[in-house]
Amino acid sequence: MAISLADINKLRQQTGAGMVDCKKALTATNGDFDKAVEEIRKKGLAVAAKRSDREASEGCVLVKVDGNFGAIIALKCETDFVANNADFKKLTQDILDAAVAARCKSIDEVKALPFAGKTVADAVLERTGIVGEKMELDGYSFIEGPEIASYNHQGKNFLCVLVAFNKEVSDKDYIHEIALQVAVQNPVALCEAEVPESVKAEEMKVAIEKTREEQVSKAVEAALRKAGFNLYISENEDHIKEGIMKGEITEAQADEIRALKAKTAEDKLANMPAAMIDKIAEGRMNKFFKENCLVNQIYAFGDGKQTVSEYLKSYDKDLAITSYKRFTLKAE
Repeated sequence: MAISLADINKLRQQTGAGMVDCKKALTATNGDFDKAVEEIRKKGLAVAAKRSDREASEGCVLVKVDGNFGAIIALKCETDFVANNADFKKLTQDILDAAVAARCKSIDEVKALPFAGKTVADAVLERTGIVGEKMELDGYSFIEGPEIASYNHQGKNFLCVLVAFNKEVSDKDYIHEIALQVAVQNPVALCEAEVPESVKAEEMKVAIEKTREEQVSKAVEAALRKAGFNLYISENEDHIKEGIMKGEITEAQADEIRALKAKTAEDKLANMPAAMIDKIAEGRMNKFFKENCLVNQIYAFGDGKQTVSEYLKSYDKDLAITSYKRFTLKAE
């Protein structure tokens, strides 16, 4: 039977599929509109299954605030060509709008939402079949509070931020700066108490190891100076070989340098006071908390002295951040 342009357009509007795919679906189903919709859906499922092992590293990240509720969502795809497509961005925005309206609190809730006569999950599968790329919803997070600031970094839809405050703020630009701070400085946690114990343990391990290395390095350097050896030549094996080649040291002197370094390092490690190491490591940890906890970070857009917490209190002594969310597609 003849397939009319009106039928093709109607199917295209409902499914978002291309003209050619719509015509093929209608032709295959003898013009049965409902069966044609199902045909396009099956194509999406087939493409999704075929490309399930592909990496979806591009996509569109959007943020929205509605009253005391805000959410971030990422719809991922395989290429930036698809990510920058207007229809792809609209689909992401429509899903986010539905999620915020329903006050969804998990990605599973978002996927199960009714959406254009189907579920959000089905809609994403159908779009997979249309564009021929793997697509997946990811990175959904929400936030609640009396006041919420949001930020889409540079308006490029790859990094978005939400920050919730304990009270309403009349100057929205003031709190908007905190959302920029989160985007740029990428804090690990809101405050020291909220840093995961696993992160604290790993950072302390690194701090202790760095402290030991520094103390050994200082001891070795002092021993080399006292023995009258050139510190550049003694720095590492490549420099030692370079010194031999240039005639600056003999093979015997090279062996003496190696032996002195090894003996000094061994002695220093064996006699390093644990209390001293712990104290220096704790100092490193305090620096870590200052640089990585949002309220302790130096406010990035001020005089370089105020912390974020101090910046907020200069506006309102009772104003505080209660939570924040940040999501990015880019490796950091």
